Amino acid sequence: MKNFVILGGGYGGLTIIKELLEGKIPSDTQIVLVDRSPFQGLKTEYYALAAGTVSDYDLRIQFPVHEKVTYRYGEVTSIDLEQRQIEFEGQDPLEYDKLVIGLGCTDRFHNTPGAEEYSCTIQSFSKTRETYLRLNEVKAYGHVHIVGGGLSGVEMAAELRESRPDLNISILDRGERVLSAFPQRLSAYVHEWFNEHQVETRGHVAISRLEGNAIYNRDEEILTDAVVWTAGIQPVKVVQDLDVTKDPQGRVVLNEYYQIPEYTDVYVVGDCASVPYAPSGQAAEVQGEQIAHIQHALWKGEKPNPQPLKLRGTLGALGKKAGFGLMGKTSMMGRVPRILKSGVLWMSKRHLG
Repeated sequence: MKNFVILGGGYGGLTIIKELLEGKIPSDTQIVLVDRSPFQGLKTEYYALAAGTVSDYDLRIQFPVHEKVTYRYGEVTSIDLEQRQIEFEGQDPLEYDKLVIGLGCTDRFHNTPGAEEYSCTIQSFSKTRETYLRLNEVKAYGHVHIVGGGLSGVEMAAELRESRPDLNISILDRGERVLSAFPQRLSAYVHEWFNEHQVETRGHVAISRLEGNAIYNRDEEILTDAVVWTAGIQPVKVVQDLDVTKDPQGRVVLNEYYQIPEYTDVYVVGDCASVPYAPSGQAAEVQGEQIAHIQHALWKGEKPNPQPLKLRGTLGALGKKAGFGLMGKTSMMGRVPRILKSGVLWMSKRHLG
């Protein structure tokens, strides 16, 4: 029996499984999904789990049950591309005939002293649970600092404000404004929302180090009760260790079929893949659909015809009642984009589950 192994049960990995199962899988092939957990965590909503406005149960998607799909739970430690073998912590290796690497990303601390030791993060289910506990323990009128004013930092700050109106909340960013990758008009709307809800935003902050109860903006000491780090991501260490060509962000460079050029039996999907979009759940799903179609064509002995990746847009939440979005060049602000984001979450649960 041939093993079609998928590393990572995230947005990309589960989309590939769903699309493969909707077509014909060869009788001599089985899909093996490898993950550290027996369920998918909806990573785009981890900010709400960290803030305490949803439970972890609300963000779990059970993996599909199908005769062509088996599971292997454990921590992947390395990938041997030459021997076609996956190494695990405390388990026997797993051999593959085809492989999909969809292990996602981890935090990038930019070599900032103390950042990894003294900050909380929301890049994994377990780390997000720890962040919730840490934030929940902050006493009334304590000060929480969120490092990074991108989409994750903005959603984290807004959701925490809704959860803990007693806290002093600040976003620290090295740029001039939050959501610097978005249009000025949309960024100004978010700034105004934060002003109305007493969330401080500070730009041009160059964090030199973190200590147990302080952040240092060069030589300026900023006292804090908790720090949430949302200031960058990078592929997980297993992918960092692969001796293959990567882009400046550390993502694996691929051919037109989303395969590693030197190892065409290996696909890469999601945050580890060098594609012309920022990492996101939506990008992983769209790429996952393409990979499944490519593999079906190869099974049929046909030449694959991959299509350009097209994303629908970006939606963000400001608590449960307001939001923002960017659809093409059109900015959206207010209640409508928040309703749309809730609808996307509902569809995602239905689609992946």
